[in-house]
Amino acid sequence: MNAYNKILTALSLSLALVGSVNAVQKYIPDGYKIETIETPKNVRFHVTGLDTAPNGEVVVATRLGEVWKFYQNKWTKFADGLHEPTGLLIDDDGSILVAQKPELTRLIDKNNDGVADEYVQLSGAWNFHDNYHEFNFGPVKTNNGDYIGTLNLSHNAPKAFSMGTMGSSGGYRGWAYKVTPQGEFSPFAYGLRSPAGIGASPQGELFFTDNQGDWVETSKLHLLEENKFYGHPIPLIDHPDFTREKILKLSEDELNEMREKPAAWIPHVEVANSPGNPEWDTSEGKFGPFKGQMFIGDQTQSNIFRVILEKVKGQYQGAVINFIGGFQSGNIRADFDSSGQLWVGQTARGWGSQGGKPFGLEKVVWDGTNPFELLDMKLTKNGFKLNFTEALSSKSVIEKHLKVSEWNYLYSGAYGSAKQNVKSLNIAKSTLSKDKKSIEIDIPLTADKVVMVDFAGLVSQSNRKPSVTKVYYTLNNLL
Repeated sequence: MNAYNKILTALSLSLALVGSVNAVQKYIPDGYKIETIETPKNVRFHVTGLDTAPNGEVVVATRLGEVWKFYQNKWTKFADGLHEPTGLLIDDDGSILVAQKPELTRLIDKNNDGVADEYVQLSGAWNFHDNYHEFNFGPVKTNNGDYIGTLNLSHNAPKAFSMGTMGSSGGYRGWAYKVTPQGEFSPFAYGLRSPAGIGASPQGELFFTDNQGDWVETSKLHLLEENKFYGHPIPLIDHPDFTREKILKLSEDELNEMREKPAAWIPHVEVANSPGNPEWDTSEGKFGPFKGQMFIGDQTQSNIFRVILEKVKGQYQGAVINFIGGFQSGNIRADFDSSGQLWVGQTARGWGSQGGKPFGLEKVVWDGTNPFELLDMKLTKNGFKLNFTEALSSKSVIEKHLKVSEWNYLYSGAYGSAKQNVKSLNIAKSTLSKDKKSIEIDIPLTADKVVMVDFAGLVSQSNRKPSVTKVYYTLNNLL
């Protein structure tokens, strides 16, 4: 066993110990269950890339450089020798794109024997300095056929430009990038820290998640747009309008004014620490009542949470709410298959996770039972409207069963932010709809706050309680 493998084995053992002492938060809506997939024996199957084909085939990339296919309950190895891939896409022609650290690679099976014959570099136009934290995430495909990926900043890299815990030695670290089908590379957006998840919505819009840390108050979800700045100053080193000296002179207020607001703040620990890729339920009801909503896994919390977005004054904002907790390992990749099953790729990597296992693959399935849960949350002129999946018991809809608070976060080079200006909000009025599936609450609102509604006292007409009772709404704009 070489030194690298010894280190990985030690990490796996330590992660197992960490997982055994952490209390796994288990919550699951009625009608859903988590199924564990048996992975290849004697393989450290850290799933860091995941996609599914229309025929139900599942393709995964592992952190240790392999690509596997799972079809009709059988595993076959498709490729190996890759450098810590952290993303995978089945392309329209059946070839497989893999985001490995130094490049974006197309894997082609020319003789149709089930094994990749060609490893073709599509692009490697960024710089990779062999720092362990210089991940390459993605890709996703745009409506016009381009590929979009995101590049992680380095950590503790010698001589890297840094203003906190993360740094860059140049070459578009902390940027999103675009690659055409012909392999032409161009920088796309900047100011990213650890953008571990990227996804394309059914409408073709791009979103990414970023992990809490320096210059990132708590984990967040953004709409990804070309030539926009997302808050971390270090990637500006590759922008033609900036130098090190100019960046160092920028105040926190100036940087805050430059950056894009997130579509959703993701409260630390309460929802997520290290979110992965956004995935949309396009199953047309095969996965339950949450049609069109976004689902994201978290590597640390070993959970899946939902994101419910709306546009207010032309800008996305909305709510995050936990969905299922209690997975076996850290959830970093998610994908819905054609049958409406949500596949979840897992790794504890080296950071640990609530789930006690170091790696794995699971899926979430629905048996048709209607769950009693918060369906969505919408902003009104006077507060919010909470919609549920089943009629509420009118006896439970009293104001003492609803608690509301707000806060904001402090943007700085410090590692994350505690909640700032935490304040309870008094409910002026609550109104139950005629069908008893919705509650409107009138409360005083202030822009640029996160508003948490705790509805733990509510029950349904059938006397069921929701599995999750706290929802967090990012309030960028008021109506």
